[in-house]
This record gives sequence, structure tokens and C-alpha cells, in this order.
Amino acid sequence: MPPEKVSLLIVEDDVSICQSLSFLLAESGYSVRSAADGFSALVELRSGIPDIIISDLNMPGMSGFELLSVVRRRFPAIRAIAMSGTFSGDGVPPGVAADAFYEKGTHLSSLLQIIEVMTRSEQSSPFQHHGTLAPIWIPRNGQDASGEAHVVITCPECLRMFSQTLDTASYHTRETSCVYCHSLVYYAIVQPTDSTSQQAFQRKPHAEMPTSLGVLANAHEDSELSNA
Repeated sequence: MPPEKVSLLIVEDDVSICQSLSFLLAESGYSVRSAADGFSALVELRSGIPDIIISDLNMPGMSGFELLSVVRRRFPAIRAIAMSGTFSGDGVPPGVAADAFYEKGTHLSSLLQIIEVMTRSEQSSPFQHHGTLAPIWIPRNGQDASGEAHVVITCPECLRMFSQTLDTASYHTRETSCVYCHSLVYYAIVQPTDSTSQQAFQRKPHAEMPTSLGVLANAHEDSELSNA
């Protein structure tokens, strides 16, 4: 049971998973709100800033990749947990602006442990931003008049738009300078599928998040027994 009422915002487009997580975390003593996608989450932020955001990465509309980048830039004090059932591993996927990663389908006690660590004092917490700028997640815009692959970037400092040629087909996080104000801009392509990410976070063909409240409750009970 956390010593204080820590506020959480769960962003998940799967209704059953969202409801199950909300129920379990509320039962664990946290103040919980939820949103169905990135845009809905930004609306929720207008009514109150949570201590921690737990966001799925693959969602329609605004993905978790994009949402967490916006949150990191506009609300740097919010701790962020990315979650996904598409990739495996305990590290944060490359280019994702999150402090921790939870793999869907694994034991729920690991998520509870991550949240517990994040609620401790900042000095003892390993989750730090280290001053890293969050990348802007943008779609690939196709080809320009000369046939070169390109994207259109909106500078987060001066808000002006400029075109940037893509010299390779890779989807790694990139950096460039704004042609107007010369500010350094980090950007990445929406929904990365590069081989490096797949190697670091191998796809799990049969791993799915438990959606039954009974399954989640049993996992929670196991966690409490292990901590007793």
C-alpha cells in the first residue's frame, strides 16, 4: 500500500485491459484515471497532472510513442511507463520518451514494483531523464519533387515547418538543426520497424496481456505474498 495517494493515468485503447489495470491499481491504493488514446490523454491532462503515466505504445489516433514525447516536452515532471505486448525486454525501447518499460503478458508484480520505485524520493529513484530531449514522432511524407524520401518537421522552439531529406531508410532517432532558428531537433518516424529495435525487443507471437480481473487479482495476491 503506497504511503500517499499517488495519481496514475492509464492510456490504453483495449477497454478490458484498461478496466482491469484501473481496478487493480485502485485496489492497490492509487488514484487512477484512464484514457483510450493519446489525444484523450492530453485532454485528461487539462483537468489534472498525474504523478505517473502508464501508456501503451501502439494505439490508433495518437500512439504512445507520440504521446510520451509530447508529455516529456510539456510536462517533464511526470514519470512515464511505456507498455507493450509487441516487444520483449526490460529496457525502454529506443526513441521512446519513458522512464521505464513494462512488457504486457509478464507478471503484473513487475509493473507494481516499477510504480513503487517511482513513488519513492527522487534521490533514490533510478528513473531519471538525464536531460535527454524527447524525439518528435512524425510520419514519413513520401518523396519530394526530386524523388528523395523526406519528412516535414515542425520545430518545437520556433514552431516553423521545414522539409528534411531522409538519406537512408532507417527509422532510428535522428537529429537535425532548424533551418530558421538553428535549434537542435530530435525526431523519429512513427511506428518504428527497424531491425535494431526488433533485435533488442524481440516480438512475442503468443504473449498477450491478461484481461480477466480474476487473473490480474491472482497476480496481485501473489505479489503481496512475495512481499510478506
